[in-house]
Amino acid sequence: MSIRSKVLRELEKRPRRLGELKSMLGNDKKVQRAVEELASSGRILCKNGAWFAAKGGLADAAIPCRLVKLGENFAFAAQAEGPDVFIPGRGLNGAMPGDEVLVKLFDKPRVPGSLEGEVLAVTKPRATFVGVVVAEGGKLFLSPDDCPFLRLQIKKSAAGGVRAGDKAAVELLERGGDYADHRAGVAMRFGSADKARQCVRALLYAAGRTRQFPDKVKAEARAVAEPGPSDFKKRLDLRAEPIFTIDSAETKDIDDAISVTACADGWQLGVHIADVSHYVRAGSAMDKEAMQRGTSVYFADNVIPMLPRQLSNGVCSLNEGADRLAFSCIMQLDKTGAVQNFRFEKTVIRSRVKGVYSEINALLAGTADEALVEKYAPVAGQLPVMAQLYQRLDAARKARGAIDIETDEAKLLLDEDGRCIGLEKRQRGLSERMIEEFMLLANQCAAKLARSHHLPFVYRVHESPDAEKTERLKDLLHIAGLNADFKGEAPTVAELGAILDATRGQPLERAVHMGVLRSMAKACYQPVPKGHFGLALEDYAHFTSPIRRYPDLAIHRILSDFCAGVSGRELESRYTDFAAQASEASSAAEVTAMQLERSADSCYKAEYMAAHLNETFPGRVSGVSRHGFFVELDNTAEGFVKAETLGGEPELVEGFSLRAGGRRWQLGDQVLVKAVGADVALGRVDFELAE
Repeated sequence: MSIRSKVLRELEKRPRRLGELKSMLGNDKKVQRAVEELASSGRILCKNGAWFAAKGGLADAAIPCRLVKLGENFAFAAQAEGPDVFIPGRGLNGAMPGDEVLVKLFDKPRVPGSLEGEVLAVTKPRATFVGVVVAEGGKLFLSPDDCPFLRLQIKKSAAGGVRAGDKAAVELLERGGDYADHRAGVAMRFGSADKARQCVRALLYAAGRTRQFPDKVKAEARAVAEPGPSDFKKRLDLRAEPIFTIDSAETKDIDDAISVTACADGWQLGVHIADVSHYVRAGSAMDKEAMQRGTSVYFADNVIPMLPRQLSNGVCSLNEGADRLAFSCIMQLDKTGAVQNFRFEKTVIRSRVKGVYSEINALLAGTADEALVEKYAPVAGQLPVMAQLYQRLDAARKARGAIDIETDEAKLLLDEDGRCIGLEKRQRGLSERMIEEFMLLANQCAAKLARSHHLPFVYRVHESPDAEKTERLKDLLHIAGLNADFKGEAPTVAELGAILDATRGQPLERAVHMGVLRSMAKACYQPVPKGHFGLALEDYAHFTSPIRRYPDLAIHRILSDFCAGVSGRELESRYTDFAAQASEASSAAEVTAMQLERSADSCYKAEYMAAHLNETFPGRVSGVSRHGFFVELDNTAEGFVKAETLGGEPELVEGFSLRAGGRRWQLGDQVLVKAVGADVALGRVDFELAE
């Protein structure tokens, strides 16, 4: 049989990529020539990188999708537009999560009105998978993190010295029509899967996040010099002002400082932000890398910075006693805390004190020792003024109905080997709230300036809840015995604020606050101002963190040109496309970073709980399903109580409580649980009831 006939026969069975044909049939040149000849004669055709037999019209019916979830006997494929397609196990043809595929819809799905189909071809295969190495039948396999039930066999010749129990990354070297036929080679060995630090390294590897920067970026960073007199020209010199910073004790990338002065008719508030755009020029290697990264990623005691450390911790960081270039928002506020006017200025500042939240809180509470009093002497007069201003701002925020959701963030305590040895609920004191409120004001001013002058811009957008999520929230509120009769189709921010206030400090606080949070749209970046629902603001943007967020850096660049007198027409030409691109890239990067931070926290929490198995803990039911319920401990660790351990046939009641063995558990219920299992690699903890 000729090569042409063999190629045609294979494509009549199913569509394939050219690389697959070459691998199957050998003799790459002959296969290439055969494909070209068959294509020129019209007997085969290409769609999205896959070759089809022309007869039968299969190519016309093929829909480009991306496989987004793989279960044990099913998967879902996401279209660019439209609902996801359900793929039964028999129709997967070895496709993996993350693969770009072509899908053919079934004429008669099992569920009428649904979309169901099969994978015709993998057009762009995902190459790398991260997971835990397991040994079965004398062979090594990878159990991928995103489908742990699967086993990818590791070739002996490409095992790279891994052992069972290792966290590793593999590349698929061979793909078959079934998962059992796939063969993998080890690309990276991270170490033991029972150590959170190694598991987080694997998470970062899988997401393509690294502390290392490309050589061009490092070269540009090394070339950046400390600011000098020539840089101070045409800048407002504020070095004599009592400006200072307030951050956590661990913070090294300090991008905001403040100054507050009481006036006869109110206050002058200065928010002074590191002028990163002065150093990171448009189109530079650093700029391109920063846009790609989008944001710094923070976890445990580590950070994957958006910018090289020479900038993030060095020349851009507003370090105590150092002359630094800043972009300042200087606001005049009346006695109610309302902004009467504001201006943006390029400045040079010198921070008097590196403030720490806990220390400021002690000073404001009157519990600070003499050493602290002495440390803050240069700015001591500002602290009561700041507190007074904050009270006005907080009252105004509450009056307009801004949502204040209580979320429990954990502080992870690590030993010298990087193992998690303690979990503490992070406390948010007065100084944290003050800084948050001052930053909110500066961000509002930036957005207001952009909107009023019709600047191309990157806005922070938060839209109102949609109908489906609103109905689910109503169900939750009904179960909780709270008012769910909203005036409109969607709740107003004031209505949600009232619900949050009503449950604050109550057993159902966590469940209701998280329910409200899940009901709302995901905030994102857009080039069009649509307001911020959660903050109850018409105008909002992110201006105050350009060291660690690209949107902030992007709008610094735009506002710098505006303040320098660049015309509106020129600004539109320079930045319209840029604002759209920065918005899209930053939104995607933010989602990835949040997922990484959440997954990393889960690994460390599981590591901590692994050292406390068979111990009992009080907690509250934080989520329910027909398979069991989640319990969150006071230390913020969360675990799952399996329904099979409860006795009797489990029954999910109204989606918010579980009944089994003559008992019922619902959101907010207090329970006593015993830790019985902890999977560090997956960040998973298992509980059993100890009552």
